[in-house]
Amino acid sequence: MFKDNLVKMRKFRNMTQEDVADKVGVTRQSVAKWESGETIPDLEKCKALAELFEVTIDDLANYEQTENMGFGVPPKGKHIFGMVKVGDKGQIVIPAKARKIFDINPGDNLIVLGDEGQGIAIIKEKGLLDLLHNSRRGNF
Repeated sequence: MFKDNLVKMRKFRNMTQEDVADKVGVTRQSVAKWESGETIPDLEKCKALAELFEVTIDDLANYEQTENMGFGVPPKGKHIFGMVKVGDKGQIVIPAKARKIFDINPGDNLIVLGDEGQGIAIIKEKGLLDLLHNSRRGNF
C-alpha cells in the first residue's frame, strides 16, 4: 500500500520523483525504489513524506482506497466515511469509524446544521456550545 499511496499522492500533486526527492533530501533513485516497492524509507523520511503530502504516516503506509470510495489518501484530519442510506423517517447510521474518531456515543446530542449551497453538517452539542462560548469571548 505504501508504494501505491506514494505514487498516487505524488501524481495528484503533479510532482516528479525528482521534486519529491528534493523536498525530502534523497536521490530520485531512492524515490523510484520506494515507488517500485524495492525498498521502504526509514522513519525520518516517512515523516518528511507525510509532512510533504499533508497526511499521517499511518495513512501513508496503510491507507486503502476502498475506505473512501476510490479517492486517494485524504489530507490530515479530513475524512470520507463512505455512503449511508437515509431511512423512511430521515434517519441515517453514522459509520463506526466516524463515531470512534469523533467520540460519538449512544445518548449524545447532535446538532444538524445546513447551508443550501454547501450541504448538511453534524456537530456534537458540546462542540457547538464550546464554539459559541469562544466566539463570545472574541476567540472565534
